[in-house]
Amino acid sequence: MQAPPETAASALAPALQSWIEILQAARLDGRPVHPVGGGSKAFLCPPPAPDALALHTGAHRGIVAYEPSELVVTARAGTPLAEIEALLATQGQHLAFEPPHFDPGATLGGAVAAGLSGPARASAGALRDFVLGVHVLNGRGQYLEFGGQVMKNVAGYDLSRVLAGSWGSLGVLAQASLKVLPLPPAEATLRFDLPQAAALEQLARWRALPLPLNASCWVRDLSAAHAPEHLYVRLRGAAAAVAAACPQMLTAARGERLDATACAADWQACREQTLPFFTQPPAPDAALWRLSVAPTSATLDAPWPTLIEWHGGLRWVWAPLNQAAPLRAWAQAQGGHATLWRSPQSAAVADADHNATATQAAMRLTPPAPALQAIHQRLKAEFDPDGLLNPGRWGWGL
Repeated sequence: MQAPPETAASALAPALQSWIEILQAARLDGRPVHPVGGGSKAFLCPPPAPDALALHTGAHRGIVAYEPSELVVTARAGTPLAEIEALLATQGQHLAFEPPHFDPGATLGGAVAAGLSGPARASAGALRDFVLGVHVLNGRGQYLEFGGQVMKNVAGYDLSRVLAGSWGSLGVLAQASLKVLPLPPAEATLRFDLPQAAALEQLARWRALPLPLNASCWVRDLSAAHAPEHLYVRLRGAAAAVAAACPQMLTAARGERLDATACAADWQACREQTLPFFTQPPAPDAALWRLSVAPTSATLDAPWPTLIEWHGGLRWVWAPLNQAAPLRAWAQAQGGHATLWRSPQSAAVADADHNATATQAAMRLTPPAPALQAIHQRLKAEFDPDGLLNPGRWGWGL
């Protein structure tokens, strides 16, 4: 593999030069390094080691280039996501994968490092599919450039997308180029009164048809006396396609078309996890689990509150920590995995000591298959041979 170009430290911005100094000092002292962006996704990560050096990326910000006609935006890692999205909106464009912010301080670097996508992921694609190129500082303090600023880039290995979802364990993101898309000409949201099994079956039928499906959300409203079960489906695309799909789908299942303005706020709440389902745990000992499975997976026969996205491919479940093994077994049987997304409120209050928090962090992710784990370890060794960047972020020797 041909090495990517390495930029001399003297040619870098002052913020990047300070990052290099932090990494070099950490290598000399043998101390871990903890990259910090806006902190909006910190709840998903184990706490850094007490002696870790914090490397703050917020000062390295700004739009580097934006070419609306080429559908590409390039920005520095510390650039707020809101600033990028506001710029794109002036040209009728957007980030189609809808990265969740979780906080007003969310940055581009944090979004790429987390690799999270919003409600449209099943139809529009994941964040990693939109990454065209990145600039990164590896564990040696070397400034490397991968990919480019064009959609067709076939030179070498696709290392740009390896950084998406790496949580700062392979390198410190300095800059990223993303593919953007035009805002859809038309949008509609339909609501159907369907129990979970019927909703999944109906979604499977609609997935097989040429419909402009964009996002879906099934949830049971436990705040109401009779706990109604609703399936919400968002359509996006050409005006004629959306107009034709609405009556077709409303004929297939009993439902109604909702007000577009009100629905926009609801889909935003789904993306940012501010819906009542996410903000109101059913019990103090309930943890929020994220089950990523095949869209064709059967109904999860469980007594806990559930919300389903991605046309059946993403299941959110509130269940106690002692249900980790059966939840992971079910997800694995469906070809997927389960992640501990949020710890119970009771644990958050009671677990003031580092060991208890670290124990929950260790059970957050499903262990990978041995072959995949070996690949991860080799990647880590290439990017960060001294193991300085967020050691233990993944577990399993990573």
